Amino acid sequence: MSAAFRISPALWDKIHHFASFPQTGVSLQQMVLFGQHPSQGTLLKASQFLAEELPVRLAHRVKELDELPQNLSDMPSIRKVKNWYAQSFEELIHFPALSLSPAARQSLHAHSPKENMNIFLPESVPNPSLVTSFMEGDADGRNGTGNGNGNGSACGVRNGGVKLRAPVERRYYAQTPTHTYPPEVHDYNARFTKTLDAIKRRHDPTVTTVAQGVLEWQRGEVQAWLDRFYMSRIGIRFLIGQHVALNTQQPHNDYVGIICTHANVHDILQEAIENARFVCEEHYAMFRGPPVQLICPPDLTFAYVPGHLSHIVFELLKNSLRAVVERFGADYEDSGRGTEGSGSGGNGGYPPIKVIVVEGSEDITIKISDEGGGIPRSAIPLIWTYMYTTMSGQSIDQDFQAGDFQAPMAGFGYGLPLSRLYARYFGGDLRLISMDGFGTDVYIHLNKLSSSREPLP
Repeated sequence: MSAAFRISPALWDKIHHFASFPQTGVSLQQMVLFGQHPSQGTLLKASQFLAEELPVRLAHRVKELDELPQNLSDMPSIRKVKNWYAQSFEELIHFPALSLSPAARQSLHAHSPKENMNIFLPESVPNPSLVTSFMEGDADGRNGTGNGNGNGSACGVRNGGVKLRAPVERRYYAQTPTHTYPPEVHDYNARFTKTLDAIKRRHDPTVTTVAQGVLEWQRGEVQAWLDRFYMSRIGIRFLIGQHVALNTQQPHNDYVGIICTHANVHDILQEAIENARFVCEEHYAMFRGPPVQLICPPDLTFAYVPGHLSHIVFELLKNSLRAVVERFGADYEDSGRGTEGSGSGGNGGYPPIKVIVVEGSEDITIKISDEGGGIPRSAIPLIWTYMYTTMSGQSIDQDFQAGDFQAPMAGFGYGLPLSRLYARYFGGDLRLISMDGFGTDVYIHLNKLSSSREPLP
């Protein structure tokens, strides 16, 4: 059980060693190209990459959790999360290596020279969100560029005191032979995937548990740290989810793991709209919530993780729906006040929330506009801070198990800053413009080029 787990001095030594190496970022485009035709060989290369990369990322998080300022690291919830990361780190570094018999090893080398050629993949580019996001102005140079993001030399070589690692293209995306693989490879891939799935489940309640730790602490400035921590968590869960999906799901023409190569923007947004309106109507006990108009080309598609986009839009729509209902009242629809000619609600009910989608040369931009009264200009800087909310009664059940976008995060001030991190993870962004007294426009920028690597702290 994770509650009884303790970090031994020997494990601390290993954690500090692995944390001295930089993390290696990959791009959505690279993940798609690598996983389009998965074989036991490519899955083995993926397992080997993750067996090397995930301990580095986990070690960074354990070290950072242990070095939080002003005794935040001593909060019970923070210690619990630190032990989860340390336990997952220990499981991965002690995972049994692939053991092959001489005959099996010989069979792996019995392929043509042509099969030894590397797959040509486009090089990833720095994530544009690094310029304006939480890593702007880092004094120690952790800005996701240069050697720290996987563009150094061979692993373990030092340059100016910084350990470097070979680019991901030379380690992860190598061509593998196409012949039949021995049972040992199948067994290794299956066991490693099972371990990753268990690790992913262990960390499901991380967001809410860290939120509880911040509530326990309730002082100091932790926004930049929370941004770095949660962005890293998004990356770890994405790599694990992608690997588990490649190993367990049946092949699909439009999917490479959890990445949809032809994600239909209209369909994803329509589902998010229906879900958000349902939640609104349930919460306020309404027969019909504010209408939402979707203006989007029906055939607009691009490579993306549908779950990420759906969650972002769902969170933003919940905010807009709540703002409109609380401005006009839960009984506005049936009160007769929203009659023809009565201003923005001239359709006899709530003013509609508009979701407009436009495709540009680099981005797909989604604008969500509401007439919920807007946000005072003095409060704009606060909306991106964690724990900022207008809802009262902040408390989290210690035994609550939930992901990033599930209740009770609504009302705890995590929806908007987490949504921005998800948008920035693949090179996009999220911006907000408000007109106090009228309404708010939120812009979601999605990088359709898919070439930005992860913005690793």
